[in-house]
Amino acid sequence: MRQIGGLRDTITLWGELSKNAADLDEVITVALAENDESLKVDISKEIDRITQHFDQIEIQLMLDGPYDSRDAILAIHAGAGGTESQDWAQMLMRMFLRWAERHKFKAQVLDISPGDEAGIKNATIEISGSFVYGYLKSEHGVHRLVRLSPFDADHARHTSFALVEVMPVAEEEADLQISPEDIRIDTFRSSGPGGQHMQKTSSAVRITHIPTGLVVTCQSERSQHQNKESALKVLYARLLEMEIEKREAEKAKIKGKRIDAGWGNQIRSYVLHPYKMVKDHRTEYETGDPGAALDGEIDEFMNAYLRAQVGEEK
Repeated sequence: MRQIGGLRDTITLWGELSKNAADLDEVITVALAENDESLKVDISKEIDRITQHFDQIEIQLMLDGPYDSRDAILAIHAGAGGTESQDWAQMLMRMFLRWAERHKFKAQVLDISPGDEAGIKNATIEISGSFVYGYLKSEHGVHRLVRLSPFDADHARHTSFALVEVMPVAEEEADLQISPEDIRIDTFRSSGPGGQHMQKTSSAVRITHIPTGLVVTCQSERSQHQNKESALKVLYARLLEMEIEKREAEKAKIKGKRIDAGWGNQIRSYVLHPYKMVKDHRTEYETGDPGAALDGEIDEFMNAYLRAQVGEEK
């Protein structure tokens, strides 16, 4: 049903574009015949509108991966550096939440671990909407921030790092089959904020996938059932991501390509001092307005990445 819905939307979009182009062709014919200057102004505006519409559809055509149409789970982890990196991780979380809001996608924080003084140590977010994973997969990697520290009395320049993981939401039976014997579920008292109820009852859930040793915890909800449901969703997504990475590594080995996903290989730098710039190191796309990017305006970075990937995955 998801696939049918996506195809129906695609057909509707192309049908609208075709009709708009045909209507515009008739208007151009009339304007040329009557030499109507006012019509020529309207035609110019309509051409710009149709071109913008076409560009949007062109980007969607690039989202043809097996999981691109799915919802996504983001995991954000502060790097070494204490409060600086934890504050940066929280800034990134806000950036992605604002991006989701701009596109009217549904965003839910599944789990969050507050920082020692400010910011967050890590957070897990689910973002739901059409082709969310297809767009957000461009954000997987290390993000670097350079700024004058608000936590340093000398206001010295600091460099902070945070890791963003992006995983497609797994359709459990279709993608993976996990035996109940392969998982262990433990409950414990929540240690984070949330009132006395969460701290007095064992509502937090820890799930261990025994064959891989993968551990997922969730304690942001008041209900143990809700936390278990969220933790299972993250576990399935992580296991699916491991399977995807395994396949990609095999393909890279055949092609002779090297995959680097370490901390030293940042995908994007956000510079607030001594100049203002955000630059993606994979595509070389950059902007001089980091404030807009950190407020969720990151579509052009995603589009540049998608265009750069055309032909790469074949």
